[in-house]
Amino acid sequence: MKLVAIIGGIGTGKSVVSRLLRVMGYRVYDSDSEAKRLMNEDLTLRKQLAGVFGDDIYGSDGRLNNAVLAGKVFGDPQALSHLNALVHPAIAHDILRVKRVESDELIFVETALLRTAALEPLFDGIWRVVAPEEIRIARVMQRNGCTREQVRQRIAAQAIEESPFEGEQIIVNDGVTPIIPQVIELLLK
Repeated sequence: MKLVAIIGGIGTGKSVVSRLLRVMGYRVYDSDSEAKRLMNEDLTLRKQLAGVFGDDIYGSDGRLNNAVLAGKVFGDPQALSHLNALVHPAIAHDILRVKRVESDELIFVETALLRTAALEPLFDGIWRVVAPEEIRIARVMQRNGCTREQVRQRIAAQAIEESPFEGEQIIVNDGVTPIIPQVIELLLK
């Protein structure tokens, strides 16, 4: 079985490529969704998170309150680093679990933080989705209701992820270049 990372900064269109792959019948592990699941369901991780950030990050229903956690970590690099130090290993462990139990020959993992999370060694290939910055900003502003400055801050926060990996494959998602032929070409490689 092979694992292929789908990477790219916010607004590049990783999710578009992932949806296309799902429609084509491939298994795609969405790191963001799975991180949220783990923060809610993994008892060890829940205990660690509450120990570092306080019990109030979980609501009365027992579910993670994303707004409370975000308020504690965004804008505080040390707190964000603590969060990542807890969540990233849990994601790596879960990806390895999926690799062990799945029978698919090829599994894709959508992640924005391959380098930051030190996940690169898990993968047999890397597909990077790219788009011009202005298109990325417009997409995120429309999707998330953010201001231009907020999107620029998120892009800047992910700058370390922009450095290329050896052997990575590029998918251009500029709103002009068709994505499907690019994905098919990469699948045939």
